[in-house]
Amino acid sequence: MRLTQEFVEIAKAGELREGTMKRFDVGGRRILLGSSVATIAAGLWLMTAQGFWMLLVGQLVLVVSRAAFWPATWAMASELPGARGVQLGRLNAVTNFGQIVGTTVCGFLLAGVGFQPTFAALAVTGAIALAAGLGTRAPPPKPSPRRHVLAAYLPLLRERIIAYTVMCAYLSALPFSLTMSFYPVLLANYGHGEEASGILLALRALGSIGASLLVARFVRTGPQTLWPVVCGVAVAAAVGFLPTVNHVLPIAFWMLVVGAGTAAMTLYFQVTISEASKPEERGSALALGGLGWSVSHLSTPLIMGFLADRYGIVTGFYVLGCFALICALAIAYLRRWAFKRP
Repeated sequence: MRLTQEFVEIAKAGELREGTMKRFDVGGRRILLGSSVATIAAGLWLMTAQGFWMLLVGQLVLVVSRAAFWPATWAMASELPGARGVQLGRLNAVTNFGQIVGTTVCGFLLAGVGFQPTFAALAVTGAIALAAGLGTRAPPPKPSPRRHVLAAYLPLLRERIIAYTVMCAYLSALPFSLTMSFYPVLLANYGHGEEASGILLALRALGSIGASLLVARFVRTGPQTLWPVVCGVAVAAAVGFLPTVNHVLPIAFWMLVVGAGTAAMTLYFQVTISEASKPEERGSALALGGLGWSVSHLSTPLIMGFLADRYGIVTGFYVLGCFALICALAIAYLRRWAFKRP
C-alpha cells in the first residue's frame, strides 16, 4: 500500500525537467518498476508458501524490494521543481500515510478473510504500483559510459558526509524499527488491548506526517545548524521516557514526539545528501546514506531482544534511549567534521 501511494505521488509530478526525466528512466524509474514486480512476485509466493523457509524467501524479496525502492524515490523527489525539503517532506508524509492505511487494511483483511487473500491484496498493490510506473512518460535515456557496478560508490565512501548521514539515518530509523517490533510488546505487557495499541502505534506515523508537512520548509543543513542534534535528543527522550508512565496520554504524547523527531531527522539527512552530492551521483549517495536505515532495522530488534530477555523490556527501552542519546551527542560532535573539507 505504501509503495503504491509513493509511486502514484511521483507519477503525478508532470513538471519534471527533461534532463531529470532522462536520469529517472536510466535508474530511478527502472528500479521502481523492478520493486513493483518484486512485490507482485512476493505476494504470489507467500500465498502458496509452506513452512518457514518459503516464508523467509518471500520476506527477503520484500525487504530487498523496499530497500531498492526508497533511495530511488528519494532521488526522484530531490529533483522535483520547488524547495527540495518540501518535496521530500511530501514524499515522506505519503510514506507514513501509506503505513497507517496499509496496516489498517491488512489488519481487517487478516481478521476477515485470512492470510492468502491478504497476500493476494499485496500482489494487487504491487500491480497498481507497476501500472502507475508504466503510465509515466519515459523519454529516451541519455547515453552514458558503462562503469563497474561499484564505481559510483567507491568515491562516495571516502566522503565524510556519507558516514555522518549514515549515523543520522540510523537514529531516524530506530523508532520505526521499534514500532515494527517491541512497541506492540511493551503495550501488550502494560495491558493495552489490540485496538488501543493500534491507535497508539498509529500516532507515531501521524507525528511523522505532521512534521514532514509542517517543518519541511525550515530544514537547514550545514555545520552550524543544531537541527539534527535537537531531533536526535527528541528521539532519545521519547524512546527512553515512553515506558516511565503506563497511561494512554503520556504514551500517546511520546509516540507523537518520536514520530515528529524521526521525520525531521529523516528530512535532514535526505536534504543534506541531496545538496552535498552531484545530480548524477545523487541516487548512489542516497542509497549509501540509507544504509543507516537498513542497519537500524537489523540491529535494533536484535539489541532490544537481547536486553528484553536478559533485563526486561522496560529496562531495554531505558538502555536504548540512552544509546540514542549517545548517538545524538555523537552527531553534535561530528557535524562540523563532516562538513569540513579535507
